[in-house]
Amino acid sequence: MMRPITAGIDGTEQSLDALAWAAREAVRRGLPLRVVHAWRVEEHDAVDTGDRATQERWVRESAESAVHAVRERHPDLAVTVDVLEGDAVDTLTGAAADAEMLVLGSRGHGPIVGFLVGSVGQQVIVDAARPVVLVRAGDRPSNEVAGHEIVVGQEGRPEDSAAALGFAFETAARRGATVRAVRAWTLPPVFAYSPASLQLLDEAGGLEPFERKGLAAALAPWRERYPDVHVVEHVEMGSAGQVLLSVAGTAQLMVVGRRARRTAVGARIGSVAHGVLHHADCPVAVVPPA
Repeated sequence: MMRPITAGIDGTEQSLDALAWAAREAVRRGLPLRVVHAWRVEEHDAVDTGDRATQERWVRESAESAVHAVRERHPDLAVTVDVLEGDAVDTLTGAAADAEMLVLGSRGHGPIVGFLVGSVGQQVIVDAARPVVLVRAGDRPSNEVAGHEIVVGQEGRPEDSAAALGFAFETAARRGATVRAVRAWTLPPVFAYSPASLQLLDEAGGLEPFERKGLAAALAPWRERYPDVHVVEHVEMGSAGQVLLSVAGTAQLMVVGRRARRTAVGARIGSVAHGVLHHADCPVAVVPPA
């Protein structure tokens, strides 16, 4: 059974642009598209939102209107629509479980980002078992052009970034795009060195050659699996978030791994993913570990 690409919508401009992105990706991958509109009964004193049946009718009409445009643009694409009443996080997380990826809209830049990259978006990314792609309002098909790269962050051992690299290479193969694999490094404190690590650094010829060898080792199986995908190896000293954002201007998609954790104040998705989601203009895929 094929997993669909699932788009979560809420009637906003950014969610409609995310839906359009999801439809294009579904066509490229030969997968069906599932559209999910999560809603719950709203009761406001100041605004007459009608009874439950009226609200549900509004939601369904909004969802059908959005999907109508997709069906006109992609008449051969299999599309299903589910209007589901319930908590947004639970609904979207559940939808992600059966999907190839979950695609959501993202609002704006800066520290206050809005619904889908705020508390709800963070919790969905933390809990989702599949990749979550965040798409900003204003995203257009013209952004997916030759010369615009799939940028992916790599760190640590080869297995640490395997899921993100696999997602990036498969996407690039479907689009005929270049993969720019980015490995950032910083000078560790002296006490972080161990005799074993010092020996490895000495054998590699220094810190930067050591990092380049690490990146090459992580890329080797993916180069073999996708021999037609052109790869640029990018090793640079600096924080991972800053280095990734420095090349985001030529990216059609940014791919980062997920380092999710829960704290007393809520879900956290990791500083690199958090920074890229807030500041990159292109869509961002957050990929959980394999």
